[in-house]
Amino acid sequence: MSEANGTAGSPDPRPRPQYGEYASPEEQRARIRQPDATWALETGNAPAAEAAPAATPERVEPGAAAATRTPRSRAIDRIVTFALLAYGLLNVISAFPAMVDYVAYTDTMFGLLGVDAQLSDPSAGESWGVAAALVLAIGWVLTAALSWLNLRRGRLSWWIPLVGGVVFTFASATLILVPIFNDPAVWEALVGSVR
Repeated sequence: MSEANGTAGSPDPRPRPQYGEYASPEEQRARIRQPDATWALETGNAPAAEAAPAATPERVEPGAAAATRTPRSRAIDRIVTFALLAYGLLNVISAFPAMVDYVAYTDTMFGLLGVDAQLSDPSAGESWGVAAALVLAIGWVLTAALSWLNLRRGRLSWWIPLVGGVVFTFASATLILVPIFNDPAVWEALVGSVR
């Protein structure tokens, strides 16, 4: 060691250089990717023309998939989403009156199944029919609202009416069948028709 640095056994009195301390301002900007325009405004100098940086793999952001979709795929998604919502609305509108008139609904259903049965207490089924109709209507409104919000965010939305239709139709059908399965005479007639 030279004597300018001190004795051989003593530590260097100078502090260690910090990261980037020996780098030129251009090298520092390149490392932190500071735009030339910002540097030019800060220093009052004109930005130098630099070569474009090499392509590096970047982390994919969650919303990046929506940005990479083409306008055509967005239009198809909108058309399919609105077509499924329109189909669902027609189903809700046609099913609502039938479910509210539960006695006529069960008579039609038993006629289609070829079962000669009637509910013991038809008035008890009326509230279940109204509940099933309301579940179907509220389910369509929720599905349409969720689809609309998803479309506004630029996300794929065609699957929402499908899932909503399956979930709320199943819930509505379950409510419709409760009075039928709780009526022993109807249940016996249904089981007898299967044999």
